[in-house]
Amino acid sequence: MDQKDLQDQIIQNYQGEEKMMILVFAQWCVNHDLDPEELYLRAYPQQASNQALREAIDLTVPKEEAGEVPDDTLLGVLSLFGNDDLAFVVTEEIRKRNG
Repeated sequence: MDQKDLQDQIIQNYQGEEKMMILVFAQWCVNHDLDPEELYLRAYPQQASNQALREAIDLTVPKEEAGEVPDDTLLGVLSLFGNDDLAFVVTEEIRKRNG
């Protein structure tokens, strides 16, 4: 495997993991009766249209069918990808829920 192939493989792996992170976020929102697009827009107002988020939303299942996505898991995944603004918005929602 040459350098270019290795770089391409790394990029593909990262993009696949990023899609999984977005799906975890979207499912967490569904599980807590929150709108993933609205939360995302609060965190990143300059990114009004996010195709990856729309695709992830299409893959979510109703909360009755979904497994639990613990708050700490979501926050950890967002942190891994440097989504600090989104983690802040999620943390606000957790605080609202926990009163």
